[in-house]
Amino acid sequence: MTKKSDGANEDQVKEPKRNIVPSKSQKEAKEMKSSKEEEDLLLDSGTDSDYDGDSLSGSLNSDDFDSDIFDSEDDDDSHRETQDDEGSDEVVDSENGEEEDGSDDEGSEQREVAEESDSSEDEVTPRNTVGDVPLEWYKDEKHIGYDITGKKITKKEKQDKLDSFLATMDDSKNWRKVYDEYNDEEVELTKEESKLIRRMLKGEAPHADFDPYAPYVDWFKWDDAIHPLSSAPEPKRRFIPSKWEAKKVVKLVRAIRKGLIKFDKPEEEPNVYLLWGDDSASDQKSKHLTYIPPPKLKLPGHEESYNPSLEYIPSEEEKASYELMYEEDRPKFIPKRFTSLRSIPAYENALKESFDRCLDLYLCPRVRKKRINIDPESLKPKLPSRKDLRPYPNSCYLEYKGHTGPVTSISTELSGQWIASGSTDGSVRIWEVETGRCLKVWQFDEAVKCVAWNPLPDFPILAVAMGVDLFFLNTELGTDEEQQRIEELLRLDNLPELDEAAAAIAKWLPDEKYRGIKIRHFKNLSYIDWHPRGDYLSAVMPGGETRGVVIHQLSAHSTKMLPIKMRGLPVCTLFHPNHRGIFIIATKKYVRVYNLHKNGEPIKKLETGLREISSMAIHPGGDNLVVGSKEGKMCWFDMDLSSKPYKILKNHPKDITNVGFHRSYPLFASCSEDSTAYVFHGKVYSDLNENPLIVPLEILRGHSSKGGVLDCKFHPRQPWLFTAGGDSVIKLYCH
Repeated sequence: MTKKSDGANEDQVKEPKRNIVPSKSQKEAKEMKSSKEEEDLLLDSGTDSDYDGDSLSGSLNSDDFDSDIFDSEDDDDSHRETQDDEGSDEVVDSENGEEEDGSDDEGSEQREVAEESDSSEDEVTPRNTVGDVPLEWYKDEKHIGYDITGKKITKKEKQDKLDSFLATMDDSKNWRKVYDEYNDEEVELTKEESKLIRRMLKGEAPHADFDPYAPYVDWFKWDDAIHPLSSAPEPKRRFIPSKWEAKKVVKLVRAIRKGLIKFDKPEEEPNVYLLWGDDSASDQKSKHLTYIPPPKLKLPGHEESYNPSLEYIPSEEEKASYELMYEEDRPKFIPKRFTSLRSIPAYENALKESFDRCLDLYLCPRVRKKRINIDPESLKPKLPSRKDLRPYPNSCYLEYKGHTGPVTSISTELSGQWIASGSTDGSVRIWEVETGRCLKVWQFDEAVKCVAWNPLPDFPILAVAMGVDLFFLNTELGTDEEQQRIEELLRLDNLPELDEAAAAIAKWLPDEKYRGIKIRHFKNLSYIDWHPRGDYLSAVMPGGETRGVVIHQLSAHSTKMLPIKMRGLPVCTLFHPNHRGIFIIATKKYVRVYNLHKNGEPIKKLETGLREISSMAIHPGGDNLVVGSKEGKMCWFDMDLSSKPYKILKNHPKDITNVGFHRSYPLFASCSEDSTAYVFHGKVYSDLNENPLIVPLEILRGHSSKGGVLDCKFHPRQPWLFTAGGDSVIKLYCH
């Protein structure tokens, strides 16, 4: 009893030590013993599983390792393993207690061996020693290789698939088992191995202790560093291109040029396509610009059958109703019933449809037309309402009658109280604007071509062009002092000597009949225009060609030739309203801007794109220009923006005779031989980033169709428009 009690006490003393340091060799011996017993049972029963790929136990999937069952089973297994370890420790302890009573030296040696041992499955040598010999060579043999002793390793008998499936379903750890084809055995993954596989399937590091974002450890001590790690200067070779590399590149280039080095040509894809495939996804449409896939036909249904049901066959009444329908509403196919396929006749419209199809291909080839569903109203520019743009002339207020021929030209006085007109009957008249009373009449022998009032209010002088003569007339308006200055200005006492070129073009003569000045030119005049300061007057002679434009100075009684080489026949001229020395000449197709202060240096050339220019007018600001043509088009030029028209307006069906701007209101107008005058709203903004606003406002009618409207001018102060017609009537349109 004493010995047993002593042995029991010794066991109690030894148990906590064994719990602290578990014996791995004992656990391995137990596992080997249990695995050997399981193999013996399987060999005795002869129901070994078939692991040739048909079994479910040999497959792995990420879902197997991510399932909730995995966690629960791992917990159960861990719990079971702890219990088994404790039980095994107790059994070993009891056995040791019975066999080795009081042998402390042997127990200490066993503990040292247990501490030194390291069980790693990676170090276990494989049972099969065939090496890299393919296992297919043993496909027809009864063995799969040889063990380390040279004995054959016989193949295990394959289990029936149904039995294998039932065995795997009964085994809760089946998802951990993997079939080793090399050793012909089944391997069960441990908990640690399954965790490693699950982490690798998730794309994580195999070991959980691995930190992919570990902090950087700077091993160099920078605290007491005074000098850099290396104070040696950078070598020169780091800044100079490598000569060896240059030679190598030259060799390669020469070899490529000589053909010694050849590059592989890209493989050409075979030009094949599905004959009966879907044309919408075919690549053939990219090879032809106008390729359009044919429309898809409706698949045949029950009514297209040769023996359809009776419910699809129309009755005689329905067939009669089809005849009464329109052809486009009539059904294209009427079902019929036949007893067999042999009794089906040929298609009666086959020849006609083939002919129609050939006509479609010949006469009407399919062309892709892109149709955009856009509301036409949305394409119209958003313009302000005409009510917001008032005032502007819209109705005839007064008529000035007295001329017997078409009125070719009109001109308004700066104050707006008087208006002058010239007609083909040879008369020049001055009218009072408000009353329509004719104040004065001059009668000439030739038809008046153009009249122009001096822009200075202190000098009411009227310039009249007719034939080859240009007259400066005293209108006898104004105060006595003004009349005295005008008489002195129009007196030709001491004429300066003109150079030969100017004398050959124009000659200054006194006009004793009307107490004015007459300038005789060598060609007929067509247009005259005053300088804004009222001292210079430009005269246009289309027949003069290179000498077709001259400038007269009234105060010096002299004529000057332009230092410009004319290109084309001149039509009209303009002085810039703000910049001195800027002169604009319009030929039949182009408008050119010159600087007279710099010896006629060309500044800009405006390309109108018109067939023939008929008239021209400049905005009071001086940056915008309107050009009328003999084809009914009117071009708006923004001279600071471009040399091409900002906008082209096509309003008149016939020739435009004249265009004009208002001096203070944002209005401009055009008149034409179609007996109409168009009034526009043309606002120019001071902001250069904003384009001018052009809005058509009113079409003024009233003149007879005889001759049309030959000239139009705005009132200098009011939003009124004067029009001179070929019916010898002058009309005033007011707001």
